[in-house]
Amino acid sequence: MESLRSAPVLSIQAFRRMPYYLQYLRQLQKDGASAVSAPQAAEHFGFTEAQVRKDFASVSSARGRPKQGFELARLIRDIEAVLGYHNADHAVLVGVGSLGRAFLQYGGFSTYGIAIDMAFDADPNLAGQSVCDVPVFPGERISELCRRMKIPIGIITVPANQAQVVCDQLIAGGVQALWNFAPVHLHVPDGILVQNENLAASLALLSRRLRERETAGSEYGAQRL
Repeated sequence: MESLRSAPVLSIQAFRRMPYYLQYLRQLQKDGASAVSAPQAAEHFGFTEAQVRKDFASVSSARGRPKQGFELARLIRDIEAVLGYHNADHAVLVGVGSLGRAFLQYGGFSTYGIAIDMAFDADPNLAGQSVCDVPVFPGERISELCRRMKIPIGIITVPANQAQVVCDQLIAGGVQALWNFAPVHLHVPDGILVQNENLAASLALLSRRLRERETAGSEYGAQRL
């Protein structure tokens, strides 16, 4: 059997496609299929066959066979392994407001091998409650519980003026990676990983791209007239 170490390096873009591949492959398997071809997957997603083959080769030593395709069970197993599906990283969420609750209600993190074990909030009325079976604790216990449970990942969904304090508390508790949704730059020690997400900026960028496309279309139409 060919070692996975010889497979091409998985790009960030390819990694982001993997959960979609996994969902599609699982549905095929549920429908009774035992194999999938590159042209079949490419047609479903609107990709090229070369892209699909490259993506599959990046995560699996499985090779597509002429007229048979890729073995579904093996491909599913390999994608699950790459996503960490059977070896969950544990995370906590700080800020059980509208955005935080949406995260707790979302069931797709397990596909990426992430489990949110606890949530924290400054509102004392939320302490002791559970949101989607995730227990909520007071904010002053962030460092204590993260250290005790050896939590590696913290998700920050608090207002900007609270984010740095929360960040410091998480790091004091041993958290090594932060997923930050507060629209503010966080100051962290060397070695701490930070993934920033600015929802407003992303929406503004999408709006700008839409205006640029509409403007380009109008100019093209004017030229034709």
